[in-house]
Amino acid sequence: MVAVRAAVLRETGGPLRVEEIDLPEPGPGQVRVRLAATGVCHSDLSLATGVLAHPVPAVLGHEGAGRVVSVGPEVIGLRPGDPVVLNWTPPCRDCWFCDHGQPYLCPRGSQAMSEPYGRLPDGSAVHPGLGVAAFATETLVGANACVRLPDDVPLDHAALMGCALLTGAGAVFNAARVRPGESVAVFGLGGIGLCAVQAARIAGADRIIAVDPATEKADLAWRLGATEVLEPSEDLTKRIRRLTEGRGADHAVECVGRADTIRAAWSATRRGGQTTVVGLGSASDQVTFNAMEVAYFARTLRGCMYGSSDPDVDIPALVEHYRAGRLDLDALVSERIGLADVGEAFERMRAGHGARRLVVFDSDGGARL
Repeated sequence: MVAVRAAVLRETGGPLRVEEIDLPEPGPGQVRVRLAATGVCHSDLSLATGVLAHPVPAVLGHEGAGRVVSVGPEVIGLRPGDPVVLNWTPPCRDCWFCDHGQPYLCPRGSQAMSEPYGRLPDGSAVHPGLGVAAFATETLVGANACVRLPDDVPLDHAALMGCALLTGAGAVFNAARVRPGESVAVFGLGGIGLCAVQAARIAGADRIIAVDPATEKADLAWRLGATEVLEPSEDLTKRIRRLTEGRGADHAVECVGRADTIRAAWSATRRGGQTTVVGLGSASDQVTFNAMEVAYFARTLRGCMYGSSDPDVDIPALVEHYRAGRLDLDALVSERIGLADVGEAFERMRAGHGARRLVVFDSDGGARL
């Protein structure tokens, strides 16, 4: 067993506390990874509060990058020292969804979260958050949860590729398939929404309308490619139509996961356009449509899980955008923090402040506390 430090959630709705936990050596098909950085994602907050169900005790954190420390038997293609991004829904490559080009819907991708991966000091089992457990100095994952990175990509930037970038950019590139000259409205300017703004710019969108109640995010949205930044209002749909020659946006990308913003995104989409829902909300939050509007407006309402992405294919493509200077990942980082600051990061996220907070670990695998 190897002792590592982790931010542990012992009960749903409770605080995260930095504790020492024990991890076993990698078994068949497993690798142990020393984290370099981990992003604090809204999904982690939803897991901590019970909006999304997860077994506890757990170590949350799923947007991480680091270096392989050791590999178990039957691992091919990875060795100690390799830089990797962690994939929180690794596909099996053998089911119907994987065979039909939808690895992001693989039913086996979430299996790891339900199985204990380590032990607390009292000997009780602890579960890995979304199968990753990246709020820790080290973690134990399947080799298929690791995407090998080129050596020249900074690992703190690479961590954002594990969720925010794959999800936000994937929504634009893979799900919406935005084409040059089209208009895009992005609802919600957290890390995922700001990645969607950048992807819309890269895709050649002519007009990129960013919507968020936090005025502090406006300058960043402009910098990353927005052509207009709006606050939510009763006349938001009319304002978006005025900016799009009276039609509405060709594409609306909803990155919040609330019924009211999904409804607003739908209403802001032109007839025949597409609304892509990225935000993962509560099962009790109901969205309503009347029977006439669905057919009359001929809009497409599409859900988008994990950017409709295949990390093994899409991360190398995103790396090339990053190398070419088209993706600004450093701008997405509002603050670099330590493990003990994750709870406070949740509160600031809940209040709508900032883009992405990044837990940064020392080069020797230690974490600033």
